[in-house]
Amino acid sequence: MRTQQLKYTQQKGWETVSKTEENINPQLIFAFGSSQLIAQNTPLASLRNSYPNAVFVGGSSAGEITDTLVLDDTIIATLVEFKHSKVAYVSETINHADESFNVGSNLVKKLDKKDLVHVFIMSEGLNINGSELVRGVRDVMPENVVATGGLAGDGPHFKETYILNENGEASKNLVSAIGFYGTKLSVAYGSLGGWDNFGIERLVTKSNKNILFELDGKPALELYKSFLGEYAKDLPSSGLLFPLNLRTNRNDEPVVRTILGVNEENQSLTFAGDIPEGSYVRLMKANFDRLIDGAIGAAESTLKNHGGNKPSLAILISCVGRKLVLKQMVEEEVEGVSDVLGKETCLAGFYSYGEISPFSNESKCELHNQTMTISSFYELD
Repeated sequence: MRTQQLKYTQQKGWETVSKTEENINPQLIFAFGSSQLIAQNTPLASLRNSYPNAVFVGGSSAGEITDTLVLDDTIIATLVEFKHSKVAYVSETINHADESFNVGSNLVKKLDKKDLVHVFIMSEGLNINGSELVRGVRDVMPENVVATGGLAGDGPHFKETYILNENGEASKNLVSAIGFYGTKLSVAYGSLGGWDNFGIERLVTKSNKNILFELDGKPALELYKSFLGEYAKDLPSSGLLFPLNLRTNRNDEPVVRTILGVNEENQSLTFAGDIPEGSYVRLMKANFDRLIDGAIGAAESTLKNHGGNKPSLAILISCVGRKLVLKQMVEEEVEGVSDVLGKETCLAGFYSYGEISPFSNESKCELHNQTMTISSFYELD
């Protein structure tokens, strides 16, 4: 496997930002960028002209990752040439979040299952129920195949997100997937958070899928605002700083849920994934050291599953909430991943509105918020 990375800015156009591989002929191009630049289509059109046989996957972000840098207002394109493996692109339109389960299952049904080793998903970031999307994917996925990926972002704005369609053009209300094929492709993954719980655990007494109405019989938005204090006036964006820890039963790993929107009229909160009635939630807050340690832990988890081989490529998907909390320290979590995986591993990725991954190679795929998730690839000779 060989890689090359390019960066696009409005001022300079495309420029190489990684060591140039001679005569690279990519079958796959990951492209993550700001909503404004992705929506223009012109930058990626020039790449499509240069690499007409490449499959494009990606979309808009809340920050772009290349090597150990976290950038804004760019497009980062990662060109991937496989020696033995192949890829295939499929997509589904989503018109309403209630369609999320069917969209997930239909997406996987479109993929040829012979020699399928991994699925990478890029989803619309706002008009989606990420939990239902993942359930739909799991429902029809072959037993030995796992999906990873993320929900597109729009910086801290939460207005519109874009996914690249089969022509590499920006589209709204789309969910895409790349199927990876080949017996010589090793794929590993890991996902960890690093937030601290505070306050008491509360019972979800009224909810509808990813919309939370009541906690302990009290209006959810009213109660949530009482925790946030001065941050309440900046909702929903300030909710990224105070996610919820969710557990549906005592035996499951807890997952983190982040707010996507608020409704003052009915005092509800809308999340990126389900908040089931009868589940328990606790408020969480940032711990800088633990956030960075979480990213390092995700890298260690993915590395140990490659049998001692350093991956050639790692796609990092971290939550926009982590970026807003870490601020100028945000590159430290990417540097921590690089220290674990090594300089020979090409790092790419983006900051998202939700992350799709198992916690480790031994667990099932879940929707996460506020985590660093890593999908790493190594091709045997």
